[in-house]
Amino acid sequence: MKAVFFDADGTIADIKKGVPDNTRKAIRDLMANGHLAFLCTGRSWSFVPEEIRSIGFTGIVAGAGTYLSYGGKVLHDKELDCELAWTAACILRKYGLIPVMEGTNYMYFDEDEYTDEVDWFCSLTKKILGERYRSITGYEHSMHINKISAKVMPGSDPEKALEELAPYLEPIRHDSGMGSKTIELLPLGYSKASGIAMMCEELSVPMEDTVCFGDSNNDLSMFRTAALKIAMGNSSERILKLADYVTVNWDDDGIGKALRKFGLIR
Repeated sequence: MKAVFFDADGTIADIKKGVPDNTRKAIRDLMANGHLAFLCTGRSWSFVPEEIRSIGFTGIVAGAGTYLSYGGKVLHDKELDCELAWTAACILRKYGLIPVMEGTNYMYFDEDEYTDEVDWFCSLTKKILGERYRSITGYEHSMHINKISAKVMPGSDPEKALEELAPYLEPIRHDSGMGSKTIELLPLGYSKASGIAMMCEELSVPMEDTVCFGDSNNDLSMFRTAALKIAMGNSSERILKLADYVTVNWDDDGIGKALRKFGLIR
């Protein structure tokens, strides 16, 4: 039995096009064959749409390792202190970055600040969130979040912001894809790798039986941890260098083809 961890965006899904039918079938076939299938995403749980939830994963690692659930039961949910969250938002704004605050139940951002001009998918994000969207304004001291996505703007000074936040948060920097203007900020010690380790310890799964699929730099930690690392064809250069195998793109049955190659499905 293998424990297989799947990134979301660029791996099993696209924020605009959703999950391909062949990918959905491949993951369900994997579980039908007796393996464990986990979503392992940088998205906070509030930002995981029903289309992905409905795949019926064995378990969830969300918020880049800050939130874990198994069989519908929450195993771990790391929240930043509310005052630290507000302080971080203020520091990011001071240096010209835009804060998007991501939590288990809600995501917080101000619509006059975070717009489609900043990220083309901003309006789509709010549509996906529905009632799980909240503005920062009005919740300054009561944001319940797991992580932050800081949007780098022209003229901003991310280095100074990161230096000031370093005692509390650690960054993941992206160089390609839909997150290319985003710096993810996580609680110290948290990552997709820590989430995988916690899940495997909880379920008594040996690390040598782990497999991961990913494409972007927030997958680097799990590519340094899982026994078998499979990169999508559309992956960043840093992911490709760590991969044991490179499959085709997410929208060309990349998941199914790789699972069949390694004998996990037929």
